[in-house]
Amino acid sequence: MREIENRLYRIFVVDDNTNHSAGIRQLIEMEPDMKVVGVATSGNEAIQKIGKVDADIILMDLNMPEMDGISTIQSILEQKPDIKILTLTGYDDPDLVFRSMKAGGKGYILKTMVTSQLRQAILDIAQGKVFLPVTLATKFFDEFQNQQTQTQRPDPVRQALLNYLTNREKEVLALLTEGITYRGVADRLVISETTVKTHVNNIFQKLQVNDRTQAVLYALKHGLVNADRVNESLKPAV
Repeated sequence: MREIENRLYRIFVVDDNTNHSAGIRQLIEMEPDMKVVGVATSGNEAIQKIGKVDADIILMDLNMPEMDGISTIQSILEQKPDIKILTLTGYDDPDLVFRSMKAGGKGYILKTMVTSQLRQAILDIAQGKVFLPVTLATKFFDEFQNQQTQTQRPDPVRQALLNYLTNREKEVLALLTEGITYRGVADRLVISETTVKTHVNNIFQKLQVNDRTQAVLYALKHGLVNADRVNESLKPAV
């Protein structure tokens, strides 16, 4: 999403708890550069409404009756693949983090942290970054590291991908995991932004993923990049 001066971030809230969604709306509308453009109390209602509003970001409750947040994310991104989705939940479950981000979510925030971290989370995903509070990031990556430690035999998929990606593609992927923009990657590697985009498209094809978030998570799962670098990049600003 292109960042411009005096940008107004248009936000759509999906939460079956009307009291909670009202509180979130109040928090958002205290910010001069943010506006709530719609609210839904279920996944089905969100899917019906989202095509009729001009929203940049969706705040998505994951725990809803009938149609859960993850299924709703997938359906909405079929309509609007460029929209950014920040998931909200009361559970700090690493598996839920993975599944929500695999579905296309760009960030994950606990409802107990909304008051202190919502603005930063919105700004981060609006700028193309991935947002995870440090406590969640630590649990998330520890889980993947534990899974890798428990695996005794070499992972043939990991080895195949390591051999399949070029050295330059590995460099680009490693920088993407740090939340660096395409322009930033180009400056770091002293190449053009067009060349970076070409490398990224090649990475997506080789890893068989559709976007940056999926590429980063897939790379972490198969040990293609250092989880510590990602963990540091996901810490909220202080």
